[in-house]
Amino acid sequence: IGGRRKITWPHDARLALWVCTKIEWFHSDRAAGSAPRGGHVPDVAGYALRDYGSRVGVFRMMEVLDKHGIRASVLLNSEVCAHHPAIIEEGKKRRWEWLGHGASNSFRMSDYPPAEETQIIRQVRETITAATGEPPKGWLGPGLAETFHTPDHLAAEGFEYVCDWGCDDQPVPMRVESGRMVALPYQQGINDITLLFHGNYAPEQYLRIVCDQFDTLYREGADGGRVMALPLHPYVIGLPFRIKYLDKVLEYICSHERVWLATGWEIVSWYYQHYYAPPPAL
Repeated sequence: IGGRRKITWPHDARLALWVCTKIEWFHSDRAAGSAPRGGHVPDVAGYALRDYGSRVGVFRMMEVLDKHGIRASVLLNSEVCAHHPAIIEEGKKRRWEWLGHGASNSFRMSDYPPAEETQIIRQVRETITAATGEPPKGWLGPGLAETFHTPDHLAAEGFEYVCDWGCDDQPVPMRVESGRMVALPYQQGINDITLLFHGNYAPEQYLRIVCDQFDTLYREGADGGRVMALPLHPYVIGLPFRIKYLDKVLEYICSHERVWLATGWEIVSWYYQHYYAPPPAL
């Protein structure tokens, strides 16, 4: 990272923050989380918790994001469009960005036969476009899973950035067979599901960890703009005893100058306009 051309974000911001909200659909006849994948179904406890996120938690999150003037970048299972249209309508009012996140979180891209992968990607794009009025530019695979051909298929279907590759603190150009592709930082270390759900950290610890992440990236951003992703799940951070800590996180970040509150596509679009160069051919 030290040998690159210096990135300067709009208004000389040190840090571009994008809030990545996952809004997902789970099939009740497949294990959702409390049972091992492929285990006993129906997984009532796992399914019900995730359903709570779509019924209640996401609307609680909307209030907090609105308070801080933040437009979410939604990692959207396309089946949500049919099952939870109220979420789509409320997100459209807020001019949220919509990214593809597979059809459902019950299936990984690697679960499909190779011949079906392009068809699924195209179907996801068409469904989200029809429901939101905006064709998605970005993609995060369910479970961050890919096949060896997923980036090529995504680029061929009009996607221009992917978030599965959390390998950097700045956008990274990727080689694809046609079109163009950038990997946008999506740091798993501060994912709420990683810390609060799987790691069993207390909400107070989550607050400290996220603020520490911000402090380091903000300091390093003086030498070249950094990207900070804040991955969120309505059924995790949207629970009543946790939501105030999302508010505190955003209050802390927004108290700093030279922070660009952006969507994923705004970051990638700026990068394409000012810094992108196609990777050299192999």
